[in-house]
Amino acid sequence: MMSTNEWKVLVVEDEEDSMELVQGLFHHYGIPSIGASSGEEALRILETETPTLIIIDLALPGIDGWGLLNNLKSNRKLTNIPRVAITAYHTAEVANQAIEKGFDAYFSKPLDATSFVRELQGIIED
Repeated sequence: MMSTNEWKVLVVEDEEDSMELVQGLFHHYGIPSIGASSGEEALRILETETPTLIIIDLALPGIDGWGLLNNLKSNRKLTNIPRVAITAYHTAEVANQAIEKGFDAYFSKPLDATSFVRELQGIIED
C-alpha cells in the first residue's frame, strides 16, 4: 500500500481559491501536489512529471476538463493515471457523464475535506 506522502497529485484548477483549498488540503495530509491553472499548463507539466493522480476542474479556460481528459486517454504514458473531476456546477447528469467518459471519480465543490482524501485513497489503492 502506498502511503500518502509518496503520492504526487497534479491539481488542474483555474480558480485561485479552489486551488489553495485543494492544495492546502493535500498539504495538511502531507500529500505532495503540483498546481496547474489550465489544461495547457497541465499537459506541459505531464511531459516531465508522472503524477499518482490528477484532479481536474471541468470548467477550465482554453482546454477544459473534458478536453484534458481526452488528451490523457489518448496518451499511452498517461492513460493509467487516475483522473478525478471536480466542479462547482454539479448536476447528477454531469456526474454520470464524468464517470461514463472516463473519470475515475467525481466531486462537487465545495469539497468535503475528510471524505475527499479518503475517497482518493480508495481510488489510488484500487
